Amino acid sequence: MADDIRERMIEFIPRLRRFALMLARDMDAADDLVQETCLRALASADQWQSGTRLDSWMYRIAQNLWLDRARFRRVRGESVDIETAVNVVGADGRNLVEARLMLDQVGRAMEKLPPDQQTIVTLVSIDGLSYKEAAEALDVPIGTVMSRLARARRALQEHMTNDQARATDRHGASGTTKEPAR
Repeated sequence: MADDIRERMIEFIPRLRRFALMLARDMDAADDLVQETCLRALASADQWQSGTRLDSWMYRIAQNLWLDRARFRRVRGESVDIETAVNVVGADGRNLVEARLMLDQVGRAMEKLPPDQQTIVTLVSIDGLSYKEAAEALDVPIGTVMSRLARARRALQEHMTNDQARATDRHGASGTTKEPAR
C-alpha cells in the first residue's frame, strides 16, 4: 500500500504544486507547502483508504496547512523576502509593469476572499478541475462549489473594480498623483 500511495502522489505533484502556488503566491512557499503536504500524507498514509480519491485527501491536507500558516502569519506579522522585492529588468518594461500590476491586483482581490472561495477559484480556474471534480476533491456537494464560485467571481470583480476606481481617483485621468486639498 505504501508503494501505491507513493506512486500516485508522484503523479499528483504537478497539480498539487499549481494548487499550492495559487494559495501561497510564492514559488518557494508553494514548494514548501507541497513538501510538507507530501510528508504529512506519507506520515498519515494509514489513514488514507485505497479506492478513495487521493487528490481530495491531499488537497485538504494542503489547504489545512496553508490556513494554519495564514493564521500564524496574522499573529506574527508579514515578512518580505529581499530577493522578491528587487525590480526585475525585462525586455519590454511597460508590458512587464502592466502585467505585474494586473497580477498584483488579482492577487490582492483573491486575498480578500474567504479561504473556501479562494480554494474553489484555485481548483476550478487555475487547476482546471470540473465542478464535479472540485466537489469530490473538497468533499462538498456540487451546488456548494457552484455557489461559492459564483460568489467568489462576483467578489473578485467588485474588488478589482473598486481598486481601479480608487487608483483613478488618486491619479486622475492624467495619471499623475493629485495633490491633497489643504
